[in-house]
Amino acid sequence: MQLTSSRQDHFVRRSLLTVPAINGRALEKAVTLSCDGIIFDLEDSVAPEMKAEARDKLRNFMKNSPLGLREGIIRINGVDTPFLDADLDLVASVRPDAVLIPKVETPEDLILIAERLKAKDATQGLSLWAMIETPKGVLNAGAIAALGRNGGGLLDCFVVGLNDLRKATGIPREPNRTYLVPFLMQILLAARAHGLSAIDSVSNDFRDIEAFGPECAQGRAMGYDGKMLIHPAQIEPANQHFGPSDGEIAEARAIIEAFSTPEAANLNVINLDGKMVERLHLEDAERLMAQIQIIERRKTIA
Repeated sequence: MQLTSSRQDHFVRRSLLTVPAINGRALEKAVTLSCDGIIFDLEDSVAPEMKAEARDKLRNFMKNSPLGLREGIIRINGVDTPFLDADLDLVASVRPDAVLIPKVETPEDLILIAERLKAKDATQGLSLWAMIETPKGVLNAGAIAALGRNGGGLLDCFVVGLNDLRKATGIPREPNRTYLVPFLMQILLAARAHGLSAIDSVSNDFRDIEAFGPECAQGRAMGYDGKMLIHPAQIEPANQHFGPSDGEIAEARAIIEAFSTPEAANLNVINLDGKMVERLHLEDAERLMAQIQIIERRKTIA
């Protein structure tokens, strides 16, 4: 599991469940589930005439329902919509962990949101997440990551949106996502180049859990940290596929133990069971074990 972002010292992001902010019952259920984070959606799942009611429901819920060690993310409406200001007022009021911005296409989209949140004195402890879900967004992913991360934009994570990307490109839906892999890898590379987390796109058919597993495995193999989910049934498979395996945990422990010996104190490279292991592998092992601690701590609280 990749732990590229400083905020992942506090969170793991294997499973990010999307919950419509208008659905009070779903909001209440979400905090009982084993997902690593909850994306409270004010955008696609809420009809225009229901936006105000959804904000009110979410405001009341977040002020009265602790999330425990789950990460709380609000997906706002886009920068070109009339709902943006009211959404940002809600963010300033309830102080989530992150704000997810849909259809980010340029670095300026992030800077605009960051500046408006700063004007509301709402950026303390807050990060921005960007949905990359249009051809222009994919093409500009590197510039978005660079300025958003290093230019004061508070950017911490990319989330891929393949539904809109498929629609815009005309690429049909098929099981292996063959013709979408280049886009997925381009987004992942841009994220990693600038120290961001990266979350794989939703899988729409939540009833087909058998097909969901291979898609999670593919996302993990490409380097993604976790997956955006639309149904509770997807949580456990996502946690399993994006979480560290028993073999990875055993290897991490062996690397940490090997570098802890006196004879390895001044070495940058050691021989571990016939394999060359560098200190960069030690750093990865320590991050993985820190992630395990977070996961275990969440089990005791959830």
